[in-house]
Amino acid sequence: MLSALTAAAVAAAPLTTHWNGPGGFGWLWLLVPLFWITVFVLLFAFLGRRWRRGGGPWQMHGSPEQTLGDRYAKGEIDEQEYRARLEVLRANRSGR
Repeated sequence: MLSALTAAAVAAAPLTTHWNGPGGFGWLWLLVPLFWITVFVLLFAFLGRRWRRGGGPWQMHGSPEQTLGDRYAKGEIDEQEYRARLEVLRANRSGR
């Protein structure tokens, strides 16, 4: 008897009340994709800003002379090699 009453109640309920009725969702289903689009746009904007601020993998950090000076300061090259490479860099720059 309970299943017959349940079936009658389900059959009697209009299907449109869930989506378009006074308590339904209506056009609010559009908010779900808009929410995710907003999340992805903000995520890419935030990560893109951090990527550009960090320089990215293709952008050099400083001039070649600064890089050479850093290598000399770290002790990777000695003074003689530093001066020789610095001369080459300056000669190539003025020769353009």
